[in-house]
Amino acid sequence: MYKKILVALENGDADQRLLPHVSQLAQQVGAELILLHVADGWAARNFEQLKLAESAEMKADSEYLESTAVSLRATGLKVDTLLALGNPPNEIVKIAAKSGCDLIALASHGHKLIGDIVHGSTIDKVRHNTTVPLLVINAKKAG
Repeated sequence: MYKKILVALENGDADQRLLPHVSQLAQQVGAELILLHVADGWAARNFEQLKLAESAEMKADSEYLESTAVSLRATGLKVDTLLALGNPPNEIVKIAAKSGCDLIALASHGHKLIGDIVHGSTIDKVRHNTTVPLLVINAKKAG
């Protein structure tokens, strides 16, 4: 059913809750993974327009993606990585479509109304702008 899964990573604790679910699913169905992180800091958002040098944050994000991919590849999974720059929901939707992904996996932080207003809701924006099914894993630790 799933051949290519886009995994939106944050380079944070939520990834450690998301990755076990996604890697197990990928192993069970023989899917390949695309690990995506969207850098959205000032340098990332203005990288092309201002012809900026890669920031330390962007370098760290690339290293994180590659080290995560190495761990997953060691389990036999086919894994590619991609560091995108800009608005996370827009980039997730665009890359999922362009890459022919048939599932998008994301972690949810469980913000309530005020939290979503303050932080925005990547998941909400993605779900309203894609036809690709979503797998949403709650990033909060139980208990």
